Formats: sequence, C-alpha cells, structure tokens
Amino acid sequence: MSGTPAPQAPVIALEGIRLGFEAGDVLRGISLHVSSRETLVLLGETGSGKTLLLKLVAGLLRPDAGRVVVLDRDLGAMSESELLNFRRQIGFVFQEGALFDSLSVADNVAYRLLEEDLEEAETRERVGEALRFVEMESAIEKLPGDLSGGMRRRVSIARALITHPPIVLYDSPTAGLDPVTAQTIITLILRLRDVYGVTAMLATHRLQDAFALANFRFVPATGGVERISANGRGSQAGGGASADGSAPSTRFLFLREGEVYFEGDQRAVLETSDPYLRKFLV
Repeated sequence: MSGTPAPQAPVIALEGIRLGFEAGDVLRGISLHVSSRETLVLLGETGSGKTLLLKLVAGLLRPDAGRVVVLDRDLGAMSESELLNFRRQIGFVFQEGALFDSLSVADNVAYRLLEEDLEEAETRERVGEALRFVEMESAIEKLPGDLSGGMRRRVSIARALITHPPIVLYDSPTAGLDPVTAQTIITLILRLRDVYGVTAMLATHRLQDAFALANFRFVPATGGVERISANGRGSQAGGGASADGSAPSTRFLFLREGEVYFEGDQRAVLETSDPYLRKFLV
C-alpha cells in the first residue's frame, strides 16, 4: 500500500541563529527555511540583518549559536577547505556587483572557475554562455570601470551562475539603479529562476522587487515575462505560456531589529494593517 510521500527537506534551513559583534547581538534567534525552487525575499530596514543571513547561508560567516543547513550539509560541522568546495554550489550577487576593477569582464566571470582546472577553451565557452545569458557578451574585454552600474550588476549575475549553482543569493541587486535598469535586473533574476530552476534568497529594501518576483514569470519561448494570474497560471496577454503552467513560489520575510517580524505571501502583506509593514508599501 502506498502512503503519502514524505515532505522534502528544505534546501536551506536556519535554526535558532544568533550572531553578534562588539555592540551586541545583531541576529536574535532567527529560524527560516527555503524549499527547492522557492524564492525567499528578505525585507527590512538597514541594519536588520538581511546581508548577514545571506553570508551565513553562503558559509562566509559562522553563527554564535544555532544551525545552518544548506543542501543537507551542516555548515557548522565543515572545515574551511570543505566550505571552500561547498561555496562552488552557491551563487552570490553582492551589493554593487563587487567586481575586481583590474580584471576584464571575462576574467571576472571566469574567476570562480580558476580552481576547476578546466581547459582554456571550455572556460571561454562557459564565460561566453554566462555573458550571453545576461546579454553582456559585447563587453567581454572591458574593465568594470567602463561599465554602468546596471551593467556591472549583470556581470555579477553572470559570475554567480558560471558554475550552474542550485542556489543563488542576491544582496540588494537593484539598489541605486534607475527604474528601467532595475527592471532589467529583475527580469534577469526571473529568467535565472524560471530557466534554471534555482532556489534563491534575495535581500532588498524595495518591496516592488518582491512583488515583481511574485507576480511575473519568464517565458523562454518569447524571451519576455508574463504576469501570473490569480489561478497561478500565466496570462496569455503577456506573450506566451510558461513551460509547466505553475506559479513559482515566492515568500516574504520581514526582519526587524535582528528578529523575524513577519513571514507570509504577497496577499498577507497587502492586506496587513501593521504600521511597520505598511510603510514598506508607500
């Protein structure tokens, strides 16, 4: 007799995380989980701990207390050399891009491949593939200083996906960009999510970015985006149907003073009367 399938373990799980510095605790007992192919959007004021959570998931920081389990690996039990190998499975898009100014676009994107001992031809092919994905192949020989802010973010996304990671972390990817450029970056994030099926965490101050991830999907057949209708399927007016008709899962998690203040979907955010959450809607 067949039973109900066991629920899958989350791809990312944080349990009772505490992290502090000289001024005191910054993260205070945070627990969260992210399922396969889900996007968790972290929102909150500056200093609430969004970037620290991303660095914990990437194994760049260790908590003072609690457990960080990613891809079934307890990061606290891993050595530094094990963490180095683990990080190849994580794409990290840093705030402002964090490119090496003295390296060309090609060398910046290829940087994560240096320890994989690849043939030069394969490295060039993978760099070209990543840059084509973000529509930046024409800038392959340029230096970061020759690029606009939005172009640098696109190169940073190419660098993050060069190893085809199952998880991508975004730290304020649209901060400081004009609305048109910010929309281009969000479209790339949708494309990466819906073409490669990555699991993602995204920290932002911009609730409109979170709503865009919840309301739209990328359509490979048309190369554009379409709105997800109320029944969870794509709107034909958007230019084509999605591959499977199902809506990607996007959840919102609001931090306040280093603690989880609210967690829920878009409807719960829109319907809230909580004054702290309402100010993000303005």
